Amino acid sequence: MHRRRRTALVLTAAIAAAAPLLTACGNDAHPGAAAVVGGRRITVAQLESRVNEVRKAQRAAVPDEAQYRQVLASTSSLTRDTLHNMVLDQVLHRAAQDEGVSVSRNEVEQMRAGLEQQAGGAKGLETAWLQKYGIAPARLDDNLQLQLEAQKLAARLGTDTSQPAFWKALSKASQELHIDLNPRYGTWDVQKSSRVDAKTPWVREVTTSAAGGTPVTT
Repeated sequence: MHRRRRTALVLTAAIAAAAPLLTACGNDAHPGAAAVVGGRRITVAQLESRVNEVRKAQRAAVPDEAQYRQVLASTSSLTRDTLHNMVLDQVLHRAAQDEGVSVSRNEVEQMRAGLEQQAGGAKGLETAWLQKYGIAPARLDDNLQLQLEAQKLAARLGTDTSQPAFWKALSKASQELHIDLNPRYGTWDVQKSSRVDAKTPWVREVTTSAAGGTPVTT
């Protein structure tokens, strides 16, 4: 994955897909888990919940049915992208902890206040983050905390989030966390700290829109 794209994924969660109805067998070693990170499971139910948060926000923001279907059509890999970001969030947290980096609630509030001023208010910021980055309003503060963690981690390392030194720290954290993805979602590339699609043609993911539309197979 291009470094700019990977950097963007650190700082933003991808627009989530519709709640998945998975037709393949689960991960036998971790039934019901979409991923296991640091010995803790990210369940399929948790992934579906995160996906639905964004879909509901998008549906509210795009009431026109034709436009909403365009949004659905343009985000066919979003369930997997969402899992990628849920894992990468934990990797970033671990890397920050390893370097003694922390972010206070006050820092998040200050960052949000500044962004709201630029966006013309809280609603404007929420709308901008949803449209540009696929962040549901309820997850905005979490995302801002991640951005601050990434910035402070890079500063501690004497670099920025586009440089190899930053991604080397994430790679180290990925190794420490022993990340195990359910094969239906691909595998985790430790060196790139990125999810990689597995070549498993027998795995089929079926999604339905939150509005109850026709299932879409990817």
